[in-house]
Amino acid sequence: MSSLKILASGTSGPIGGALVPALTAAGHQVTRLVRRPAAAADEIEWDPMGPLHPSSISGYDAIIHLAGETIVSHWDQKKREKIRDSRVTSTRHLVQALVQTRQKPRVLITASAIGYYGNRGQERLTENSEPGYNFLGMVCREWEAATKPAAEAGIRTVQLRIGIMLSMQGGALKQMVRPFRFGLGGIIGNGQQYWSWVALEDVVGAVQHALTHDGLSGPVNVVSPNPVTNIDFTRAIAQVVHRPALFPLPPFAVRLFFGQMGEELMLASARVLPTKLEASGYKFHYPELKPALIDILRK
Repeated sequence: MSSLKILASGTSGPIGGALVPALTAAGHQVTRLVRRPAAAADEIEWDPMGPLHPSSISGYDAIIHLAGETIVSHWDQKKREKIRDSRVTSTRHLVQALVQTRQKPRVLITASAIGYYGNRGQERLTENSEPGYNFLGMVCREWEAATKPAAEAGIRTVQLRIGIMLSMQGGALKQMVRPFRFGLGGIIGNGQQYWSWVALEDVVGAVQHALTHDGLSGPVNVVSPNPVTNIDFTRAIAQVVHRPALFPLPPFAVRLFFGQMGEELMLASARVLPTKLEASGYKFHYPELKPALIDILRK
């Protein structure tokens, strides 16, 4: 792989924090978009809610846009606005600047999420499946639509629909594991809902894969090829941490304690498959859940 000049946002998050060292180790030059005053030559200050000057981001081979407000918290109206604007508005501003640059990138890779599909029960979901119409489904549709001008300008554009990411550096896993360590874990809801998961190492791998595979464009599901039900997810955590799973969290309690976030993240079922990623030749580091949890939780 030849060395690429890459501009990346969201580098302080768990994905960016793992991705930038991997890209640098592979010989790429990475410049970060940061929300504070730039403190180094490899940083560019930006306000995601405001326009970017095209000249400030011209001349890069690739753009990787990962910025977005965390969704793991209670969703009141203010939080929902932050979740949406941090994704949709920031993407619109970035894309507006990219299409006006003199030297356009060859590829734009943006984060999205499997929340796009909503609550779909047992249905097997590919990139061609219809969207859901809950809050996260709406956000993901707008998020992905914001990249359309880049594709129309001839920039290869990839939207990574990322599943439940397994990492102790961020995301939901750390909070999910905590009750198990005290012997208080259990299934959530009826346990039949599918959780489409992916190890952080494979998210990083998928981004690197998308950088260099020119035939890959549009939405790409970044999930393990083996989604599991919440019952199986619960059993796997219990086995890895050597604790029982005796305390179920019924649906009414999820809604009471977690509100809309619990409804859409914990009780919703999305059986998502990485159809395009596998067809393009990507080989997963962690295709099975238990080995992934062992490596992540026992480090």
